[in-house]
Amino acid sequence: MTRKIAREEAFILIFEKAFNDSSVEEILELAKEVRELEVDDYINKVFSGVFDKIEEIDALISENAVGWRIERISKTALSVLRLAIFEIKFMDDIPNAVSINEAVELCKKYATKEDASFVNGILSTVLKKL
Repeated sequence: MTRKIAREEAFILIFEKAFNDSSVEEILELAKEVRELEVDDYINKVFSGVFDKIEEIDALISENAVGWRIERISKTALSVLRLAIFEIKFMDDIPNAVSINEAVELCKKYATKEDASFVNGILSTVLKKL
């Protein structure tokens, strides 16, 4: 599985968790069973890592989404932001530009152009502050 495909699968899992009170482990097991998802190290690290660091990640989103409460951000954009911020902050092996570009591409695929611009702006601001 390519990193791009793994990133998309991690995004889908993060998005699913936004609507589901099940644990990360339960969601992963269900995805393996129902969607026959093959979970690699990247998916495991990112999906569990986002929710291990959710308070820190959401604080960065809140600080940098000027004029937006986190509850008002679409679940799609929020899931993409959480994924990208986790990569930027906690995964040194992924260039920041790649994380931002892939986040924008996920928004274009699963959300709107406006969401893509919004996500790009927040991630650029987060990156400058880090």
